[in-house]
Amino acid sequence: QVQLVESGGGLVQPGGSLRLSCAASGSGFSSNAMGWYRQVSGKERELVATITSGGYTTYADSVKGRFTISRDNPKNAVYLQMNSLKPEDAAVYYCNTNRGVLQYWGQGTQVTVSS
Repeated sequence: QVQLVESGGGLVQPGGSLRLSCAASGSGFSSNAMGWYRQVSGKERELVATITSGGYTTYADSVKGRFTISRDNPKNAVYLQMNSLKPEDAAVYYCNTNRGVLQYWGQGTQVTVSS
C-alpha cells in the first residue's frame, strides 16, 4: 500500500514561487517514477511533470523552464519547485505514482495565483 501526502500549496502573486512537497509511505519509492498532476475544477487532470527512479525528468510544455521536479529517495519525497507562477497555474496539484497497474494519488494541495 502506498500513501501520498502533498503539502506546500497556498496563495501566491503572479511571478512568485512555491515549492510543493509529496511525502510517500510504503515500499518501493526509490524504484518507481513519480509525477505531479494538476486539475482545475471542471477540467481534466493534466500531467505537469514526472521523474523516473533514475532522475530523468519530463515536463508539460506549459511549465518548461519554470517548474522543476526533484526527488529525495532517502526521505521518500518528491518536490515541485514552481517559479514565475502565472494565474493559469492555479489548480489543485496532485502527487502520483504507480505499482504495476495500480495508481496512487494524494489528496491534493491547492495553488492559487492571484494579485
